[in-house]
Amino acid sequence: MGGTFDPIHMGHLILGEQSYEQLKLDKVLFMPAGNPPHKKNRIGRAADEQRVDMVRLAISDNPHFELSLAEMNETGYTYTYRTLEELKESNPDTDYYFIIGADSLFAFEEWREPGRICAACTLVVAVRDHASREQLRERIQYLSEKYHGHFVILDTMNIDVSSHLIRQWITKDKSLKYYVPDLVISYMKENGIYRKKEV
Repeated sequence: MGGTFDPIHMGHLILGEQSYEQLKLDKVLFMPAGNPPHKKNRIGRAADEQRVDMVRLAISDNPHFELSLAEMNETGYTYTYRTLEELKESNPDTDYYFIIGADSLFAFEEWREPGRICAACTLVVAVRDHASREQLRERIQYLSEKYHGHFVILDTMNIDVSSHLIRQWITKDKSLKYYVPDLVISYMKENGIYRKKEV
């Protein structure tokens, strides 16, 4: 599972656990993006090291969750297709599944090299943003035919929480209890992360 994780929240963890169970995975990698090209304005956000620390804390009690720094060590922008191809090259006998939200599915054609992403993994689509299953199936059929990809819909509830929403709540001093792991909440408070409103 890739993402900026700014910050990581329970939605990410639930999707990771559901993917592990439904797809019978060996483990779930959480890969914080080092420098995503579609999120250039990061004023008021957590530093890279802080995002990594928060992911590490959030997954620390789950033996089949693992932190991957595959994208954090790159120079320049990170692209999903490059990361997946490098993982496949290093582990040619491993089947990779890449977990995305429904919002990413509908924007998939805007990603760099969508065909190469499809060739390197199975895309696992989580229900989000109130997209209906019929809309997801239609989009998946279209993308499968165009890019010869394999897509799987994750059998889980619509977890309508986002990092953007969490950051807004922090600036308004709203409770994050049950939305963000306690260790991550403590870390954000100790380091004063997201206290200023985004520009």
